[in-house]
Amino acid sequence: MSILGNRVLRKEDTKFLTVGGSYVDDLPLPGAGHVAYVRSPFAHARINGVDVAAAREAPGVLDVVTAGDLGLAPVAPGIPIINAAMGRPPLADGVVRFVGEPVVAVVAETRAQAVDAVELVEVDYDPLPAVVDPRVALEGGTLLFPEAGTNVAFAMTPELDPSFFEGCDVVVHGTFVNQRLAPCPMEVRAAAAEWGVDGRVTLWVSSQAPFGVRASLAALLGMDEGQIHVISPDVGGGFGAKGSNYPEELLVAVLARRLGRPLRWTESRSESMLGLGHGRGQLQEVTIGGTREGKVLAYRLEVVADVGAYPILGTILPTLTHLMASGTYDIPKIEFRAQSVVTNTVQMTAYRGAGRPEATAAVERAMDLFAVELGMDAAEVRRRNLIGADRFPVTTASGATYDVGDYRKALDTALEAAGYEELRREQAARRAAGDRLQLGIGVSTYVEITNGVPGPEFGAVEILADGRAVVRTGTSSHGQGHATAWSMIVSDTLGIPIERVEFVQSDTDLVAHGIGTFGSRSLQSGGVAAHRAAGKVVEMAKELAADLLEADPADLVVDRVDGGLQVAGTPVVRRSWAELAAAASERGTKLLAEVDYEAGPSFPFGSHVAVVEVDVETGQVRLVRHVAVDDAGTILNPLLADGQVHGGIAQGAAQALLEEFRYDEDGNPLTANFADYAVISATELPSFERIPMETPNPANELGAKGIGESGTIGSTPAVQSAVVDALSHLGVRHVDMPASPERVWRALHAV
Repeated sequence: MSILGNRVLRKEDTKFLTVGGSYVDDLPLPGAGHVAYVRSPFAHARINGVDVAAAREAPGVLDVVTAGDLGLAPVAPGIPIINAAMGRPPLADGVVRFVGEPVVAVVAETRAQAVDAVELVEVDYDPLPAVVDPRVALEGGTLLFPEAGTNVAFAMTPELDPSFFEGCDVVVHGTFVNQRLAPCPMEVRAAAAEWGVDGRVTLWVSSQAPFGVRASLAALLGMDEGQIHVISPDVGGGFGAKGSNYPEELLVAVLARRLGRPLRWTESRSESMLGLGHGRGQLQEVTIGGTREGKVLAYRLEVVADVGAYPILGTILPTLTHLMASGTYDIPKIEFRAQSVVTNTVQMTAYRGAGRPEATAAVERAMDLFAVELGMDAAEVRRRNLIGADRFPVTTASGATYDVGDYRKALDTALEAAGYEELRREQAARRAAGDRLQLGIGVSTYVEITNGVPGPEFGAVEILADGRAVVRTGTSSHGQGHATAWSMIVSDTLGIPIERVEFVQSDTDLVAHGIGTFGSRSLQSGGVAAHRAAGKVVEMAKELAADLLEADPADLVVDRVDGGLQVAGTPVVRRSWAELAAAASERGTKLLAEVDYEAGPSFPFGSHVAVVEVDVETGQVRLVRHVAVDDAGTILNPLLADGQVHGGIAQGAAQALLEEFRYDEDGNPLTANFADYAVISATELPSFERIPMETPNPANELGAKGIGESGTIGSTPAVQSAVVDALSHLGVRHVDMPASPERVWRALHAV
């Protein structure tokens, strides 16, 4: 019996629940000094001078460094389609562009001494006008990079067709805010560095992509990548934001070389809120048109994306919003325009879903508005426009080629599980009675692209002398359960118990190469690579065992009880994996296979139903039920999949109801700690109702698609829709996220 598809407990959890993980800040590094950063209190200002004299004389201070001391050029955005004039200096050089930007690095013997010395640095700032609203930034009155001549970092601006909606009986327009979010991983950013006598540097960093960190540090220092060793030990969450590389981390290595001693840096939670890349941040204008029978004929989405002070990955995420603009719907015509603009705020990067939640949120709100205009049930309008299961593979009007799916089945399954008709009856009864707590039912259907970043992923499997297996992968787990999943794959192929499979990741000296973990890519790329490497080991072992046993390789099979190979039908004629590894060693070889596997994108899909109660007197919203159907192909381990979906729903519901990173008009952060930034907890969430559905991915032998971001993508529009639905009979047509009590109360009193 195969172990795949079973609810296998996470093998990594014993460590986490007993002795705990080993994070960057936990690492013993004898003699290490500590780095702290002087950060700008202004969103936009000219630096007239920096006085570090008092800081240099402070107790324990080893060095105080400014941009002029480093002599490092600004780091270009690194993506060719982004305006190259908008590079970021490792330390602010001449101008600061957001509150929290590092200006000076202070190194001391202890963390406390470094933090104390930071207070002694005096920076003479000349404040400049700040621009926070991306629409104002578009006007160009204040330029963050005058040499660029614009605040536009990236644009997709085709001409719009003035006759685009001709032939539509109904045309509806809406303007939505997909607000800025802080990722808030449990572990904040941290780095440590040590240079060896051989001129090599080891950098420990909390990252989703260690090989990307190695490349960035090599570029910054002008070094060969082989001279750089990057290790990401246990990583306490990333959500996409730790897939980017930050100057505070890379500078630890630069400063360690300058001082000739190991150094370390760990940010505070407030620093994390001010410096770790944010997500979302789109202003969306949608126009949707169709027939009075509910068929959508044309859809236009116009986006202004806030990318923060320095354009990085978040700048190009509108390309994914465009690609997935059609959602699950058969829309004949789609127009899309986007402009990504810099503002005096924290830079924007990938955040769980990265461009795809924004697309789903827009089209789902558009479908709701369309349904209201027609006086038609929101679920029925969706059903009439879903792409049929017999159409796949299908290319949408926005250019995505969906692989396989059954969108109607997902919708109907979710509605049936939720008891949709009964909920509508209860809603009608509450409305008729004028209840204080009104019921809202929100429905969403979604499709997303996973593994959208091209490139091969690495996987290797080796049999050790004692019969254990080692699996190495270029992906980098930060909570997903890769150690369990990859061990299951190897165990199923080799017949070795998962506890005898060693999992190796996130070390550029121990793994040949890799891309990393983001975009829900890991299982369908790195997992398949490991699966194929294990298969190659079996084939190598068969050739070896055939010689030892004087048998035909075709007659040999894996012994799934005791491990090793045996002659089919004659279990006593066998060799264990330890014996086979020893025989290979005697012949000067290893039972080792390495695979680079380049997977194409896949398109998970699903449908969510959210049920809320809204207090029409106070505006308070309570999520009382959430039903999720998420189809990510063949599920390797339902326990891991449930964990991913549960976490995703929580984050998606949080965006709909609570979370928003806000600045005032001068660029001062208003939500820079957990007292002000409303992170969701179990108190605000119901028990999720997850309904299994599996449509195997035909593109790989595991049948797998990604699932790490699906819950986030499906839940947000469902919860937002439910809030609006609860108020629709009172004349409310839209409530921007987050649907806080104040915002709901104001919407009720505006009608």
